[in-house]
Amino acid sequence: MTSKLHGVCDSKGGPLRLHLSEGQCSDFTGADVVLKDLPPVATVIGDQGYDRDKIRRMLSQQGTTPCIPPRRCRKKSVHYSKRLCRKVHKIENLFSRLKDWRRIAARYDGCAHVFCSAILLAATVLFW
Repeated sequence: MTSKLHGVCDSKGGPLRLHLSEGQCSDFTGADVVLKDLPPVATVIGDQGYDRDKIRRMLSQQGTTPCIPPRRCRKKSVHYSKRLCRKVHKIENLFSRLKDWRRIAARYDGCAHVFCSAILLAATVLFW
């Protein structure tokens, strides 16, 4: 059984939202869940896995500027700030700190809801 962890963090690297999805589903479905009701922010920084017109439209409707580098296969070019995209390391650091917990890194839990509970417990202990 595989799974993907989608997350949103603040400017300091603390988690705001975490969502566990099936491993075989695309990044777009996880992005729809975590980005749907974001608090008002100026910019959302994401990686190439979240480059989709629907996500960009949803963020623009919320009054947020998307800073997502385009995928290589994208036919229509989009503007993004390369300087701002360097801060994507904050979310990578969040995932790295969560995986310091051996239970999460090795995925000992067979059930997804128990694994998600372990992730949320680790995030609570590490960041608050």
